[in-house]
Amino acid sequence: MSRWKELPAELHPHVHQLIVRLRRLKDHSELSTRQLAARTGYSAKSWQRYLNGRSLPPREAVEAMARVGGDDPHRLLVMHEIAAQRWAEGRVVTTDTPEDFSATPEHTPTEQQPYGRHLRVAVTAGAVVTVLSVSAALLLALRLTEARAQLAHDRSDAVATALATVSESTVPVIYTCRLEQRDGRWYAGLSRTTDILLSNTHVGLEVAEAQCLLRRAGTEPGDIDGIFGPKTRRAVERMQKQNGLIVNGVIDPPTWQALREADPK
Repeated sequence: MSRWKELPAELHPHVHQLIVRLRRLKDHSELSTRQLAARTGYSAKSWQRYLNGRSLPPREAVEAMARVGGDDPHRLLVMHEIAAQRWAEGRVVTTDTPEDFSATPEHTPTEQQPYGRHLRVAVTAGAVVTVLSVSAALLLALRLTEARAQLAHDRSDAVATALATVSESTVPVIYTCRLEQRDGRWYAGLSRTTDILLSNTHVGLEVAEAQCLLRRAGTEPGDIDGIFGPKTRRAVERMQKQNGLIVNGVIDPPTWQALREADPK
């Protein structure tokens, strides 16, 4: 379990709730920040900002985290939509007190004034409204510019991470299977997951764990390289057929259960 930093106190509760949920999904996935970047397309630095409350993650990043963590994306996107509204309103919410209202001229009883004074008040109010409208427009334009710059920065970080991942992938990695039996289940020392979904194009320790268990079950997946390719898929299909499971080539919870059984069928 990760030791998370305390989130900023000024975050709105809805934003706080979203970030806490994202942190739990990351812990559940057992992925490092770098591995998370490779799986989602958003850089490790970006995820550090998102998960520490310094920046609100975009919708696509939240959806990618839902896939990685095995959560319901619809529910998570609803939380994100609410959090985004609160984030746009600002981190600190202030309210006028009764004393503030009573202190303003428009909330105090006044006697009728001559027409000229009413006209001056109307002109002044109109000028104030105009200034506020212009200020709001300028602030919106500034925020849009900052958002575009932030998005461009995140994308550039993601490209750099992807290039680094591709460079590393040119060197084949072969994992070692350390099979051991615990509480009637088999583990290969790479992952203890029992429910994460794995299919074509997935990579990582969970795939290597499944490849070790497939080899133990007698359906050879090829090299234990942590890459879910055609050989691994065919091995999964053979294993599912032997165990009377739905043959879909996807490692789902029933397939994990069969792989970790004490004696393969």
